[in-house]
Amino acid sequence: MAGESQKLKLLNLAKMLCERTDESHGLTCPEIIAGLAEAGIEAERKSVYRDLDALRDFGLDIAKLPTYPVSYALVSRTFTAAELMLLTDAVQSSRFLTVRMAHRLTEGLASLGSCHQAAALSKNVHVEGRIKMQNESVFHHVDTLHEAIRRHRQVAFRYVKHDANKHPQPQGGGRIYCETPVCLIYSEGCYYLIAYNEKHDSFPSYRVDRMQGLRITDEAAVRNERIATFDAAAYTSRTFSMFGGETTPATLLVEESVMSAIIDRFGKDVESAPVDATHARVHVTVAASPVFFGWLAQFGTAVRLEAPSALARQYADYLRDIADSY
Repeated sequence: MAGESQKLKLLNLAKMLCERTDESHGLTCPEIIAGLAEAGIEAERKSVYRDLDALRDFGLDIAKLPTYPVSYALVSRTFTAAELMLLTDAVQSSRFLTVRMAHRLTEGLASLGSCHQAAALSKNVHVEGRIKMQNESVFHHVDTLHEAIRRHRQVAFRYVKHDANKHPQPQGGGRIYCETPVCLIYSEGCYYLIAYNEKHDSFPSYRVDRMQGLRITDEAAVRNERIATFDAAAYTSRTFSMFGGETTPATLLVEESVMSAIIDRFGKDVESAPVDATHARVHVTVAASPVFFGWLAQFGTAVRLEAPSALARQYADYLRDIADSY
């Protein structure tokens, strides 16, 4: 048995370094020998040094740390500790994930670092306090939609929204939606399918976690110039919370105090020109919707919708209706 374990010596050593060391934590030669002994592998100091050199030749970035006594560590990985923290926080802030799924993904990310980094990740993450969706089929849906796009096939599904009692209700009388999938967009913690509707020559969006019975059909996906040239980045920049609608150029008079928020929304390359010392005129393309008006309203008088006049009147009516309801 010991002879069989000896054949796995290099693999056990690599596993030990991966799990128990990083740029801040190493293992001394006696600790390595003891760790191998726990796996039933006999080792002596000179053989450990040879094995460390062999792993370096294989491509592992194993360094000698300036500790006393000298220790050895795997100092380079696919992700740094800071990158693992960023990825973990992205997982935890994703609204379409349930608590269980978020835990499972977090554990997977933690396994990419050392045990010391994994402990730090668990201390900085608080899953239960986050708002989570409860549809775990979203993972399967995302895979299915990617497969449909790859195979150039249409997809079929029912689409649901919630009523006042929080019960899911099928849209369109429970009809089956048959659409050509164009791309998936991750926005504000949720996945959306951007589809092409041939009847209306439009690009509706659907929340992936609100799809039911999603399947790939035998119908070939529609192909045309609009789909081929669809710009997902431009779509998301003009669409608020994925509420679609007819797009229109708009002019905003913006106070300097909220210019950063405008850049956050439309990007640093947004077309703008100074009006005076404290104002700029910004030109954007937006999809008119209640969500856009709500976004605009948060700035109060710091942002004024100047043009087009028809859109400005819609916005005024939106605000008036809210005021009248009180």
